[in-house]
Amino acid sequence: MISIEFLITSLVVVLIPGTGVIYTVSTGLVQGRAASVYASLGCTAGIVPHLVATILGLAAVMHTSALAFQVLKYAGVAYLFYVAYATWRDKSAFSVDGSVSQASAASIVVKAFLLNILNPKLTLFFLAFLPQFVEPGAAQPLAQLLTLSAIFMAMTFGVFVVYGFVAHAFRHWVIESAVVQRWLRYSFAAAFAGLGAKLAASER
Repeated sequence: MISIEFLITSLVVVLIPGTGVIYTVSTGLVQGRAASVYASLGCTAGIVPHLVATILGLAAVMHTSALAFQVLKYAGVAYLFYVAYATWRDKSAFSVDGSVSQASAASIVVKAFLLNILNPKLTLFFLAFLPQFVEPGAAQPLAQLLTLSAIFMAMTFGVFVVYGFVAHAFRHWVIESAVVQRWLRYSFAAAFAGLGAKLAASER
């Protein structure tokens, strides 16, 4: 069940830069290491509904229902464009200090959670990905799915924290340069907008 193939494939999937990675990196740059941990936690938590949908078979329903897929897809598109717009407009983002209040921590978690939960392709990905590593004829396939899901989520959290910490290492260099701040703000905004456009153009 927990094979080398599963671990390697999962690591590759988690390492590929996507919405969650971009948000975690930008958060690490903006608010520091603690904030990047909150972002990682929110992104990881955003995986849970997709895994539950896969386990309960709801992903199959979404796969056959064009309306259900489109509704969730465009909700995700709208949110990604909103994040892109907010990042573009927030000129003070990269000049904040490293402290994170309890309220802002909750806001980071929720924002990261929404970024992942509003991506319907994650549900379809897990529908195709996880069952491949369940042993044929397993007596308790649900237990295996839950175990594989837990491992995948742990890897996601760990890798995202590393991304955030690496971003934080460059924080002081970023804060000392107004040009770099502006370039990063535009780059992250463009990245979120690009991901939104990619999701909008996707079929399944």
